[in-house]
Amino acid sequence: MKNILLFAVIGLIAFTGCQQVKPVKTIENLKAGIKGETTASAKYAAFAQKATEEGNANVAKLFKAASKAESIHAANHRKVLEGLGEKMEDFTPEFAVKTTAENLQAAIEGETYESTTMYPQFLADAKAENVEKATKSFNWALDTEKKHQQFYTKSLQALNSMAENTLPVEYLVCPVCGNTYDKGTMEKKCAFCQTGEEKFFLI
Repeated sequence: MKNILLFAVIGLIAFTGCQQVKPVKTIENLKAGIKGETTASAKYAAFAQKATEEGNANVAKLFKAASKAESIHAANHRKVLEGLGEKMEDFTPEFAVKTTAENLQAAIEGETYESTTMYPQFLADAKAENVEKATKSFNWALDTEKKHQQFYTKSLQALNSMAENTLPVEYLVCPVCGNTYDKGTMEKKCAFCQTGEEKFFLI
């Protein structure tokens, strides 16, 4: 009888040990990230169209490149989420399109929030819950948003100074992590994930 009880206890411990606690906060953050990046991708595509209509071709190129990058971030977050056995709920992106200058300001504010508040918190949660793939996906997005914020700030300054012709005319976007480059300053490999330049999307 004692042996039966012993085996039962051992079995219960083993079973309990196999039950992994779901990283609830990281799952919540991944869903928020997917929604945010998907919305940003759609928003920047619309901003690109507006910039084109207003004759700001170089700014339109930046918005197109950022839109592509954000879609890559959303896909990366979704892959991690599904790897955790979770599904993303359907949603419809909501945003407003104004003048190109106003759109650039809105983009600066959005990227600043993501790079200084949202993703740092997401990373802290992912590390606390030991979700390495989420940490990598969040890091790639964070590093890229910092670059986008710089691109947008420079573009707004150029637009306000009537110097849009000084802005890049082509961008390269890494298909793996979304890192975004001015084509004129691109290196042979992505600084974030080491993907070769030949695989990048040319915008």
